[in-house]
Amino acid sequence: MITVVVDDYDTAIDYYTTALGFTLVEDTKMSETKRWVVVAPDANQGAALLLAQAASLEQSAAIGNQSGGRVMFFLYTDNFDRDYARMAEHNVAFTEEPRHEEFGKVVVFADKYGNKWDFIERKGQ
Repeated sequence: MITVVVDDYDTAIDYYTTALGFTLVEDTKMSETKRWVVVAPDANQGAALLLAQAASLEQSAAIGNQSGGRVMFFLYTDNFDRDYARMAEHNVAFTEEPRHEEFGKVVVFADKYGNKWDFIERKGQ
């Protein structure tokens, strides 16, 4: 699991489950201000994201720039065109046009918070 600092739990859940098609794996209230929120592209395998609402000015300043502007995440698909179209319908911020590389079809996008992702369909899938 990887932690991603976000500004608001519900807004983040909506973005990752609607725009990116992730599954809400868990949403447990820990206190009046803290929840344990986990989303994943596939609830049964692979990595998941722990959505952590910023609790300080320092954490708020890190939202969207946890990797210093580099691609931080890699999201794989078995149907690039289908998932790219869904993401575009939900106004996902693509930073380039899809391209073909030696390893497959790829496009970079920035999530709601500015974190950069490579969205990839490997050759042969």
